[in-house]
Amino acid sequence: MSAPVFSTLGCRLNAYETEAMKKLSAEAGIDNAVVINTCAVTAEAVRKARQEIRRLRRENPEATLIVTGCAAQTEPETFAAMEEVDRVIGNSEKMQPETWAAMSGPDFIGATEKVQVDDIMSVQETAGHLIDGFGTRSRAYVQIQNGCDHRCTFCIIPFGRGNSRSVPAGVVVDQIKRLVDKGFNEVVLTGVDLTSWGADLPGAPRLGDMVMRILKMVPDLPRLRISSIDSIEADEMLMQAIATEPRLMPHLHLSLQAGDNMILKRMKRRHGREDAIRFCEEARRLRPEMTFGADIIVGFPTETEEMFTHSLDLVRECDLTWLHVFPYSPRKGTPAARMPQVHGGAIRERAARLRARGDEQVARHLEAQIGRSHSILLENARMGRTEQFTEVSFDTDQPEGQIVSATITGHGKGQLRA
Repeated sequence: MSAPVFSTLGCRLNAYETEAMKKLSAEAGIDNAVVINTCAVTAEAVRKARQEIRRLRRENPEATLIVTGCAAQTEPETFAAMEEVDRVIGNSEKMQPETWAAMSGPDFIGATEKVQVDDIMSVQETAGHLIDGFGTRSRAYVQIQNGCDHRCTFCIIPFGRGNSRSVPAGVVVDQIKRLVDKGFNEVVLTGVDLTSWGADLPGAPRLGDMVMRILKMVPDLPRLRISSIDSIEADEMLMQAIATEPRLMPHLHLSLQAGDNMILKRMKRRHGREDAIRFCEEARRLRPEMTFGADIIVGFPTETEEMFTHSLDLVRECDLTWLHVFPYSPRKGTPAARMPQVHGGAIRERAARLRARGDEQVARHLEAQIGRSHSILLENARMGRTEQFTEVSFDTDQPEGQIVSATITGHGKGQLRA
């Protein structure tokens, strides 16, 4: 008997859900199984999933191989057709104890159908698998929302995750209290479309209401961090939290996607470049030490060189520090896949230029920190992160999981030194 092997592809939310599946499979007594939690964000992500399935089958020829996650949800037939695969289960099913219970026992395969993927759009519940303590010993991630109600033309994720569903505030607060009692010094709020949190709850509270409630109800929590947000949906209470709550970390990752208004319109985004610039200026006015990360897609269909230049310029105009650059690849089933495509060579060249601009921004940020004192949360004995999520390396061992104050003496290889 051997414990299941888990492989996680894609986002932080997938990693979170893998931890929940480990617990569910253990409770069901599953053994000698391989579980691949897939990503569907790009065609390349699906290709990598197939590659990972083949690799894990070679390494585990006798195991029952289970495929789940967003790619399994959006194209179950692709994976069901692979001879290496024994079971395909959907994103909702993977979080249900009864799914794992049905797969335990001697007749693992024969007891149920090979494909178990229901209509994700009918799912309304999202809080059943909250787990305490996923992350490092210092930082825990708390999923407060799943799914997305928006339909960006490049994105398949709503069809993998379903419509937006929120975890009630009281449930989230109780979990964070437990995490603080366990010694976690930082909590990160995560979700697919975080700023839509609350829209489906009584009274339609906003993300800012949740943030304020956490900080008020859990006074012993040293640091609260927000993961990726849609800046156009930032509510008044969230801006107030940025301005008045030092325990809310001054780092936001923005879902910007492009810096050209025509491309943003063709993406079916809800903001323009002026909105992005205005938000960054306002957030930095309220909190001068605020830093921003951003997702930007390069080579979206119909993008000209001039349009790309607008994205390149946006990095400086918003003073973005941490860039996630995504070379566009068509995703079957999305409207953008039917639009006139940009040549692959141009996409690669633009991606390299945008990443170079990002490297310049990181270097500027690191240089500006020299001589400053930071509160650093230690992820291990020799590395921690500042309030702005910048890595800091130490020459001597530090207390792992604790927050230490240190002066920055230099930088190198994308890290600060203290």
